[in-house]
Amino acid sequence: MAASPRLSIIIPAHNEAQRILPTLQKIDAFIQTRRYDIDVIIVDDGSTDKTVHVVNRFMQGKPSFKLIQLETNVGKGAAIKRGMLLATGAFRLFSDADLSTPIEEVEKFWPLMEGSDKADVVIGSRRVPGAHILQRQPIYREVSGRIFSLLVRLCALRGFIDTQCGFKLFTAEAAQKIFSKQTIPGFGFDVEVLMLAKKKFGFKIKEAPVVWVDSRPTKVKLFKDSLRMFWDLFKIRLNWRAGHYDE
Repeated sequence: MAASPRLSIIIPAHNEAQRILPTLQKIDAFIQTRRYDIDVIIVDDGSTDKTVHVVNRFMQGKPSFKLIQLETNVGKGAAIKRGMLLATGAFRLFSDADLSTPIEEVEKFWPLMEGSDKADVVIGSRRVPGAHILQRQPIYREVSGRIFSLLVRLCALRGFIDTQCGFKLFTAEAAQKIFSKQTIPGFGFDVEVLMLAKKKFGFKIKEAPVVWVDSRPTKVKLFKDSLRMFWDLFKIRLNWRAGHYDE
């Protein structure tokens, strides 16, 4: 039986035929330069374009890459949950399909995962000191994001500046425990994951600055998805108060 890799990278993909190939090529090049084992799990979230075809063609002769196909579109959070729970890496990273945070940024996380004060979870942040944004979001998206972050701190979870950056690293133990309890399938899942990590399981979480570039066109629909995220925040709060995470 093959040994488990040090790192599993989970990439959720929904209708990413136009953007997924450069991402996979960059990750493959990264793998070739590392001295530790890495595998990649692409979770196709019910795509209706040629995402699956592009990924399958790329994976030929590349055993480090694996594709999981979901029959219907269930949401980014649900796709990442599937990948996290199927992964076998000692550490498990999820990254957005557009690779807004370069995959090389994970190297900054290793020192935070080691030593006497090691973290169980490290989350990339675009707003802590040291973060470097190469291309900013449109101002209306930045304002919406800051309002959501404020509501997160007021209603659910304090102590984090940027909960929504799509670049987060977990130990295997943390990933198994947290994602087995995750219920939010959409974009609001990040808050639920961090709330479970901190409040339910007591895992140590560190927020680390990353390089980030806004990828356009975005898959996030400002009004529609913002409403869903606010509703997700409300559901998380209700679930916590009702004790659903203790079941």
